[in-house]
Amino acid sequence: MVLSVRRWARRLLFLVLLTLLTIAMYGGCRFIAVWITPEDPYRIPQGSAHKVFQSQLMLMEDAALSDRLRLFYWYGE
Repeated sequence: MVLSVRRWARRLLFLVLLTLLTIAMYGGCRFIAVWITPEDPYRIPQGSAHKVFQSQLMLMEDAALSDRLRLFYWYGE
C-alpha cells in the first residue's frame, strides 16, 4: 500500500482552509445580524409617539376574503 504525502498534505490544507473560511463566514454573518437588529426592539417609544394599531376584528368584519388575502400578501401581516 502506497501512501502519498503530497495527497495527504493537500487534503489537510483543504480541511484547514475550509475550517478557517467557514469560521470567517459565520463571524461575518453574525456581525451583519448584530448590525441590522435594533438595540432594543421592545422599548417604549420616546417623544410624541402615537398608537396607530387598531384591532383587526373591527377593521375586517365586513371585508371579503380576497381583500384580506391581498392585504396579507401586500403587507405580510
